[in-house]
Amino acid sequence: MTDFFHDIEDDDWQESYNSENPQTSGELYEHFRYVADKGQGLLRVDKFLHDRIENVSRNRIQNAADAGCIFVNDNPVKSNYKVKPGDVVSVMMDRPRRELEIIPENIPLNIVYEDQDLMVINKPPGLVVHPGHGNYTGTLVNALAWYFKEQPQYDLADPRLGLVHRIDKDTSGLLVVAKTPGAKTNLCSQFFNKTTQRKYIALVWGIVKEDEGTITGNIGRDLKDRMLMTVFPEGDFGKPAVTHYKVLERLGYVTLLECRLETGRTHQIRVHTKYIGHTLFNDSRYGGNEILKGTTHVKYKQYIKNCFEICPRQALHAKTLGFMHPKTGEEMFFDFELPNDMSSLIEKWRAYVI
Repeated sequence: MTDFFHDIEDDDWQESYNSENPQTSGELYEHFRYVADKGQGLLRVDKFLHDRIENVSRNRIQNAADAGCIFVNDNPVKSNYKVKPGDVVSVMMDRPRRELEIIPENIPLNIVYEDQDLMVINKPPGLVVHPGHGNYTGTLVNALAWYFKEQPQYDLADPRLGLVHRIDKDTSGLLVVAKTPGAKTNLCSQFFNKTTQRKYIALVWGIVKEDEGTITGNIGRDLKDRMLMTVFPEGDFGKPAVTHYKVLERLGYVTLLECRLETGRTHQIRVHTKYIGHTLFNDSRYGGNEILKGTTHVKYKQYIKNCFEICPRQALHAKTLGFMHPKTGEEMFFDFELPNDMSSLIEKWRAYVI
């Protein structure tokens, strides 16, 4: 399977490399390019590419189109686009093609649980999960390679092992790693079938009026800026996404939420909360690093600046993770407290509203 299509997962619960390691410049790189000949009859672009790229399923090509990675004559197209004579069909990514060598690195791991089949890790903020453009070393996968270097049965190059799901670089919290092919298959199935339990703690701008609610709307790559994800309420693009939320605390100009994922799209909570007008606090990619609510007083501006310095990343933590053990069938449930930066930020807002 090609490096590119390894990144286009069957479902977005397993976040793609480019969601973790985006090109800040927005530059795109061509991975494949085909020109339809003069005798080309009308043919769906997914079938057109499936006939030309080896060892890639048509389903993965369709997922690539959903992710906005298939272009015809420099314009993104859906998988049902009909290729015509002379069309230039390209597969584009936000990083160049590269065969990755996983280098073991002695990076500390906060292991919450481990047995012969799996391990649960609490990822700190700032740690990229998987090597990719701009982050070929210093990632969680490099740390796992070091941890398992004396265990030859654990080969990180084997796609049947390893990370079952991913969270963004600046999101902290719980991740599960499969140590056997059977565990990987079983856990992936649980995520795909939405039987896992995942709850996040998020601090968002503004006062959320309803005590609880559900956010729905297809999520896909922004048609103008592929570095961003966006909500397509009409469902013409992207994939269905559902986020349930509950208000934990209202703190002046921000609200502390518990978010439960029903699906797991790239940047789901970040995009869904922005969609309802409550961008994550200090989420620089989606505008949360600006003062979105509050006063214009100099003291308030300084206060917010201090808040950003206390928690210099989006205020989002994957707090709980639940699943059935792939071998024993036992119900597993893990809960990990907020890291210091988020807990300090919340305490600062509590003091502000007193």
